[in-house]
Amino acid sequence: MAVNKKIPMRKCVGCGEMKPKKELMRILKTETGEFVVDAAGKKNGRGAYLCRSVECFRKAVKSKGLERSFKQEIPQDVYDRLEKEMGNIDAQG
Repeated sequence: MAVNKKIPMRKCVGCGEMKPKKELMRILKTETGEFVVDAAGKKNGRGAYLCRSVECFRKAVKSKGLERSFKQEIPQDVYDRLEKEMGNIDAQG
């Protein structure tokens, strides 16, 4: 008998589409209040998910999707650093 394994779904804060968790990138707010890209999706902290595209990242910045997810204002330098980190991960993957 075949067992259908449930695939965890998450919503992208940029485009708003529901996608499998493994296809999305996790933006994480650590306990110290720092924002990082959690490529593995395993670190502790509050997370928001984004498609692995710069286009979705820009939509999230414009619509303030990340700010809504974390319930706080995010400084521009954090956005700049996250965009650079996402570019590095795209180049590797």
